[in-house]
Amino acid sequence: QVHLVESGGGLVQPGGSLRLSCTASGFTLSRYAVRWHRQAPGKERELVAGVSSFGGVTTYADVVKGRFTISRDDAKNTVYLQLRRLEPEDTAVYLCNAVFGSVNDYWGQGTQVTVSS
Repeated sequence: QVHLVESGGGLVQPGGSLRLSCTASGFTLSRYAVRWHRQAPGKERELVAGVSSFGGVTTYADVVKGRFTISRDDAKNTVYLQLRRLEPEDTAVYLCNAVFGSVNDYWGQGTQVTVSS
């Protein structure tokens, strides 16, 4: 059975850091492009970062460039999103999406990140 599970969210003060994990089971994540999205209350879902299959190319939204880093550990079937210098505007549910071709498109349930003093 296919699963994609995010973890690592929590409450952090402005300027703090978190590392989010997206772990796959039932399929080989290295063959998939993986994207992190986020959705804040009352706002549209926003693409934050992406990494190509086998990790060759990474992309970032301008609002997180220089603060967030996406990486993958294929041995652990996991993609990470390192969040640094967090701001209250980064508060959202962060969701992981794995895509392979036009048919295989999996989403996790999300992990909450709250940035507040």
